[in-house]
Amino acid sequence: MSHYDTNLDKNSANYVPLTPLTFLKRAKEIYPDYEAIIYEDRKYTWADVYKRTIKFASALNKIGIKKGDTVSFLAFNTPEIFEGHYSVPMSGAVLNTINIRLDAKTIAYILEHSDAKALVVDRQLHIEVKKALGTLKKKITIIDIVDKFADQSKCEKIGDLEYEGFLNTGDENFDWKMPEDEWQAISLSYTSGTTGNPKGVVYHHRGSYLMSTGSAVAWNMPNRLNFLTIVPMFHCNGWGYPWTIPMLNGRTICLRNIDVKKIFELIDKYNVTHFGGAPIVLNMITSAPESDRKKLKQKVYVLTAGAPPPSIIFKKMKELGFEVMHVYGLTETYGHVTQCAWNDAWNDFDEEKQNEIKARQGVRYPNTEGIAVMDPETMTEVPKDGKTIGEIMIKGNVVMKGYFKDKDATNKAMAGGWFHSGDLAVMHPDGYVKIQDRSKDIIISGGENISSIEIENTLAKHPSVSIAAVVAKPDEKWGEVPCAFIEMVKDKPTTEKELIGFCKETLAGFKVPKQVVFCELPKTSTGKIQKFELRKKF
Repeated sequence: MSHYDTNLDKNSANYVPLTPLTFLKRAKEIYPDYEAIIYEDRKYTWADVYKRTIKFASALNKIGIKKGDTVSFLAFNTPEIFEGHYSVPMSGAVLNTINIRLDAKTIAYILEHSDAKALVVDRQLHIEVKKALGTLKKKITIIDIVDKFADQSKCEKIGDLEYEGFLNTGDENFDWKMPEDEWQAISLSYTSGTTGNPKGVVYHHRGSYLMSTGSAVAWNMPNRLNFLTIVPMFHCNGWGYPWTIPMLNGRTICLRNIDVKKIFELIDKYNVTHFGGAPIVLNMITSAPESDRKKLKQKVYVLTAGAPPPSIIFKKMKELGFEVMHVYGLTETYGHVTQCAWNDAWNDFDEEKQNEIKARQGVRYPNTEGIAVMDPETMTEVPKDGKTIGEIMIKGNVVMKGYFKDKDATNKAMAGGWFHSGDLAVMHPDGYVKIQDRSKDIIISGGENISSIEIENTLAKHPSVSIAAVVAKPDEKWGEVPCAFIEMVKDKPTTEKELIGFCKETLAGFKVPKQVVFCELPKTSTGKIQKFELRKKF
């Protein structure tokens, strides 16, 4: 045994489990009177937020919530769900944030499967929640969020407790406990799941801490930034930013609903410096009428992920004064784990080439140990030729603990010592990853693999196209052929013939859509196109 392994053991002085909960405690100690959260006419300092989270954690303990229990939240982006990212784990419990657009059956499944002991819920969601609660085989504590800025015509009492009243039953001197082990679960997030029941993804304190620090470094986030919450805090814990922002003594400006006019107003009023959003949100911003926009006073930094963005979106956002960085990740990886890190040598390229590079998924975050594109059968890396398709594999401390109560799915996802993403991609010679498709979305026509994303990117460059989605359509001769579904830009009509001709200018013949359908595209709450709904049409 080496001397480096003798009398040099871990102890409470030199080893403390990593947890993002310490970021809030530090912010309260150093910046107690700084504004922390702003929501409409409510403003809280770090001292306020810390006191509120301590009291809520204490209130949870008083009703029997303890280590290993699950507390669910069904909430819009308001201070309550931000506070839940601290109060719930401070009580020793695990935070389960649920997608507010889910149907009653799925909500009920999640509450049952997660073993939820309590549900904190916005009253505007009462219709589906009451249906879900009516089917549960157990009784859980319901705590209502009463928000005067909710749509009051859609609000109705759900439980017997209200958030503020319940919070005030807690003790502000409550002695909350740090996790005993950094591997201890901090949150549970359910995948959107297009077939079967959603899977519960478990995060640990260590991974959430590392995601927070890694995000700050990768995005060059400064202290005292002003962060607008557009990404739902129920989605991958808002990409981890409820834990990242306190570390930087930033301000969180809450946005309850996606409203482009409101986005511009909040950017202007609070000097917003950063926000994240799916490509569809960026598309809404760039397509907004002049009357809804405000000229930016400063550059605003934007992170986009959730679906591969068309390259044209970078050009449109830049023209408005936004600087967009493309990142990539999954619920299973705490959010983003790769970034399209910019190389100065690319500054000499023309704008179109630069935007094509920005649309790549890029290289690993500093908190990610490994990103590779592999043949999933042989688990060997594909050539770095920008052509050979493989599956993105991920390794590191920001890969989930596993799927809750699903050993088989966990083992399958982690086979061979890598997390299998299900995303098909190529690796360029410079080591940058570019997604070609989800494995279920690739189109195989006459034996040729066709990337639906490549066709979508081409269509997005047409001035009449707002959003494009391409799926496989069954064909007697070729097996499958591409079919495009299009949302048009308002007051800029086009035709199927024109769009097919536009694609023929740059795409190989077999990649050109054989049919174009004009419609409103079905989307998830995080802006992803629900291609499975489009495939149902065939």
